[in-house]
Amino acid sequence: MNKEFSRVALVGLYVDARVAEPMRLIAAHLTKAGLDVMSTPDISNELCVRAVDADALPDEADLIIAVGGDGTMLHAASMAGGKDVPLLGVNRGRLGFLTDVSPHQMLESLDQIFGGNYSRESRLRLAATLVSSNGNEITGLALNDVVLQRRDTGRMLDFETRIADRYVNTYMGDGLVVATPTGSTAYALSCGGPIIEPQLDAIVVAPICPHTLSVRPIVIPANQGIEVTLLEREDTNAEISVDGHSMGAFDPDDKLLVAPSDSRITLIHPPGYDFYEILRSKLHWGHDGRKLAFGEIE
Repeated sequence: MNKEFSRVALVGLYVDARVAEPMRLIAAHLTKAGLDVMSTPDISNELCVRAVDADALPDEADLIIAVGGDGTMLHAASMAGGKDVPLLGVNRGRLGFLTDVSPHQMLESLDQIFGGNYSRESRLRLAATLVSSNGNEITGLALNDVVLQRRDTGRMLDFETRIADRYVNTYMGDGLVVATPTGSTAYALSCGGPIIEPQLDAIVVAPICPHTLSVRPIVIPANQGIEVTLLEREDTNAEISVDGHSMGAFDPDDKLLVAPSDSRITLIHPPGYDFYEILRSKLHWGHDGRKLAFGEIE
């Protein structure tokens, strides 16, 4: 096997039997091939691999293999932090836009990848900075999206957006999704946003349930910074989340700043990877809509 990826970290929700079985198979297969396989201490004994603390995995590994769904890949990206360690996803979830290695061809795909037959893809990430009114700052990295959303209330939010220091709009609604091309097939898609080809350096700005029908998502160049401020409204409670994890409460007089991160994520794909084929498969493009409506297509 090609030794470019000689140290491999395995991550996944091991308590899920659908994930545990392929993790064991991968661990045994790669260990037999002479690779240094590692995982977090809570599951390393089960996998018979080297135990490494989660925060040290990006420094120890040449490749992180995430077994599960897209949520597991986002978790692996979060673990990687700002380190340039590539990710490979084995799909055991539902949609799996990011985890593109099929479980049925898992070991064959791994042999091809570790034999040097693979492609690399660099994905944009967003740097989100929550600046509180007292000057404190919290930062986070998003592979999918940065979301302003309601918290513990049924009331709408009033908020203002500026892009590249230019006023864009004042919104009333449930919130706002700022998504990368990777995240364009996630929450932003359900808000009516477009699907963006992953190689484009662009950002989707998609309001969530806006109170005005004329408001629509927009696409902007990734190098244009975004600033969001929350306006005063009775019983307003809001928070900011990054890839589904809360950064904290968002209050009037706070600011949310979103910009492209200097740190990108590298994805490893098996031979034959085709973004458009994944879209056709996951979104049932090209299928007979009548069969889909009656549940004949899974």
